[in-house]
Amino acid sequence: MSFFHGAHTKIEGDMNNIYAKNYHHHDGRSRNAVKELQDHIAAGAMHDSAERCDAPKCHPETRVAVQDELVGWIENGDKEENRKKIVWVTGPAGGGKTAIMGSTAETCQKKGLLACCFFFSSFAKSTNRRFKRCLVPTLAYQLAQHKALRDVRERILSCVEHDPAIFEKQVEVQFDQLLLQPLREGRRGSDWPKVIFIDGLDECQAEEYGDTPRSPQETARANEADQTEILHALLKATNDPSFPFRIIIASRPEPAIQSFFTDIADDTTRKIFLDDKYGPDADMLLFLNSKFKSIQLKYGLPASWPSDKVKQTLVENASGQFIYVAAAMRFIEESSAPPQELLDQVMALRRQDVSANPFAPLDALYTHILNSSPKPVLAARWLSFIFLTRALNTLGSNEKLSARFTQLFLESSPGEASHVFRGLNSLAFIPPPDDHTSPYSLFHKSLTDFLRDPSRCGGLYVKDDPYELYYTRYLQIWKSAFVFFYDCSAFHSSNYMIADKGPAMPLSALDKGDFLHRFLEMLCRTSRSWLLEQNLEMYDVAWWVRSQDESTKHSDCKDPDSHACQVQDLFCYVHLSVSRKIVFHYIPFTNSISSAIGIKDVALRAGTSERRCSRSYKSSVGRFQIGCTCCAIDSATCNAMRLVSRHLQ
Repeated sequence: MSFFHGAHTKIEGDMNNIYAKNYHHHDGRSRNAVKELQDHIAAGAMHDSAERCDAPKCHPETRVAVQDELVGWIENGDKEENRKKIVWVTGPAGGGKTAIMGSTAETCQKKGLLACCFFFSSFAKSTNRRFKRCLVPTLAYQLAQHKALRDVRERILSCVEHDPAIFEKQVEVQFDQLLLQPLREGRRGSDWPKVIFIDGLDECQAEEYGDTPRSPQETARANEADQTEILHALLKATNDPSFPFRIIIASRPEPAIQSFFTDIADDTTRKIFLDDKYGPDADMLLFLNSKFKSIQLKYGLPASWPSDKVKQTLVENASGQFIYVAAAMRFIEESSAPPQELLDQVMALRRQDVSANPFAPLDALYTHILNSSPKPVLAARWLSFIFLTRALNTLGSNEKLSARFTQLFLESSPGEASHVFRGLNSLAFIPPPDDHTSPYSLFHKSLTDFLRDPSRCGGLYVKDDPYELYYTRYLQIWKSAFVFFYDCSAFHSSNYMIADKGPAMPLSALDKGDFLHRFLEMLCRTSRSWLLEQNLEMYDVAWWVRSQDESTKHSDCKDPDSHACQVQDLFCYVHLSVSRKIVFHYIPFTNSISSAIGIKDVALRAGTSERRCSRSYKSSVGRFQIGCTCCAIDSATCNAMRLVSRHLQ
């Protein structure tokens, strides 16, 4: 079996040769090392990945000056009197840094100059692009595939084979063992590549260690800690004589990053600030001409539309920010109204004074687009919740949950999300109704900067903590339930809503099971909410347990064991909630509950064996049913406990 995309296998005698972009390995141990390495990469972070198919690229004939400067430095930097091995490309949000990096990386690949790259993104679909953990493995993987680095490749795989735990070590250690040592031992050739690209370093988020935070707000580490760790490792690499590559790093001028390049790496870094020196106005005009030409052809408009004055005004309003013209053109290209009408709306925005706020024109555009929603304040609140919190990330991986789940979580009535987000397709990717897997994603991070700052977004600013919406909706859904009518022969269901029960959208049995699974995964994060802990036993817990129980038996259930575990987890949290309210003199009952909650967590940490804990767990079910009368616990909770007991037999 090949572990590389597009690889093929050729059998020759007893030799198994696997080819993937000129990669060869000849034994089982090498194949295992390849698989181990591949399991730890972020494939979407490579410049030519499928995930980046819609990533910004420089429009033809734009940003030529800065791209030429970068390529010239890569090819001829060794001839400079003051040689520097790092270039830092920086500038304000919306200046086109990622587009420049992507286009320049593509040019370097065609010229044989590109060694490897990593494009960070805090809003990418794959979370591996948000954290440092996949950086070095992804760079090593690309080096291992490069046709000019066969000797280095064997040493990279040897490192993985001898130390599979290398991926859990510090970034600097990974750099040394996966990159520097193989490069030191490899035979350098004249055809070796020359450059590494690292884009969006400011979007690298803090990696969490130890226990997962119990609440979505808890963040133990600052993003700057991981960003500077990466910078120190890169600087150490460039100071190693055996490291042959130049490095181009692009980021916003965030304080920690700017301080590093100014105070620590100044002697080895060349800085490129994207300002008027690189002619952004002329490039934006080229971009606008191309976009308006496409609209002319689509709608049969004259070649003179719009006037040169209109285009020049748009360029002036952009104030050097490519994101302004890009967002404006996405808005005008929408089919919600004739293009001239949408253009008039953009042109009608009051001319902003950029001396006090350089983002004033962009803010006015964002405000106008958000106000095109039927419910602009709610749209801003939902966007803040989706993109400024980790509340809707999958447990453990921090991967964003699908837009479908987000809709079910937020909606108070069927179709509300489509209504609220109507007209906002120029700000974010909004999956179509039949797409049940893709998450919401932003076109540009500058929108979150806008939403965070009350001085910029004005009346659209969300004063309440976005997590309040999370807790409010979570508790609202907890109070609800479904009524289902099953067609047992077809293993499908149709459901009808009663008394504000469950998510507002009618669901199939399969969708219901998936929603329940994801929703109950969030329980451990919400458990620190005193509201939930105080009221959990008052909710219809029996319905939630019964629904999970039914999901495990459904023919389409993909992971019945996981559902069963969630039933037991639910039982534990109910016990936790109830035990805090039991009167003091029922000490034996309280102790049995305490020993029962969290069979593989709390009890084991307390020194109780899993076998003994399991018996105590079952015993507590019986005691709970016996003691419920004197403890005034409702019958629905007792029913839930009885359902749980079946899983423990």
